[in-house]
Amino acid sequence: MIHETTGEVVSRYKYLEGHPRQYRFDAKEGVFNVNGVEKLGRTLTFQPIAWRIFTDNILNMGTKNWAELFFIDEKNCVSAVLFHGYSVDNIFRLIEPLYYDDLTLADVVITATAEKKENNKIQPKGIYYIANFSYQMANPEKSAELKLFAQDYKVFRQETLTDIANIKTAFNYYNPFAHAIDEPVLGPIAGPALLTA
Repeated sequence: MIHETTGEVVSRYKYLEGHPRQYRFDAKEGVFNVNGVEKLGRTLTFQPIAWRIFTDNILNMGTKNWAELFFIDEKNCVSAVLFHGYSVDNIFRLIEPLYYDDLTLADVVITATAEKKENNKIQPKGIYYIANFSYQMANPEKSAELKLFAQDYKVFRQETLTDIANIKTAFNYYNPFAHAIDEPVLGPIAGPALLTA
């Protein structure tokens, strides 16, 4: 888009690097919300632009399997939603058939739905929710546009970032820790020497 005042070319998608808009899945209540405040209901539909599935100790919850999915919401904001536990297993069940059809999560629109579960091993019985996932094919032109956007920006969430995460799979996810190791540090003497060599 062209900024009306400055004439500068700007993205139509809003993203404060490392701080996507936060969507949450409340596994106790079985609802999705924005920033823990605005309740959205039992389903969330989105098209992933980036993701990582990993094991880590984040958010003071101990070491768990996590799936962190990034998407553009209806307000054109880069957003993120986290799932853990059995919900992560369900995402892998979604990834597998896509993989064998030469597709990824970035090629589909996902609907996450809260499914009620009961734990009868404790008294009184525990009630909790896991997320199940279904998908439909996304518009190919929209998918291409979103993939290009995600490649041009450093998509990650600062709050869930550690240097000890065990990443199982990732797509268009920017890991500042990995890039800090890869990028050479040029000192005051090395810099000019490299430029003139």
